[in-house]
Amino acid sequence: MAGAGWLASLVMNRDASMGIFWNIVVGCVGSVVGNLIANQFGIVGSVKEFSITGLIIAVVGAVILLGILNLIPRGRVR
Repeated sequence: MAGAGWLASLVMNRDASMGIFWNIVVGCVGSVVGNLIANQFGIVGSVKEFSITGLIIAVVGAVILLGILNLIPRGRVR
C-alpha cells in the first residue's frame, strides 16, 4: 500500500517533504488505520488484497494519519 501513502501525501500537500521510505510507512500504517475505521462503520472492503475499495480505505486512513501528524508540533532546532 505504498501507493496509498503517496496519494495521501499528494492530498495533504506533503509530497515534497516525504521520501519513498516515509510514503511506504504512511501507506502501511494508514491502511491499518483505515481498515479499523472502515470496520467500525461496517464498510465491506479489505486492504489484504488489491481492490479499489481497499485502496480508498488505505488512502483515507493515510490522510487521517497525516492529518494527526500535522497537529503535532515539530521541535526542530535551526
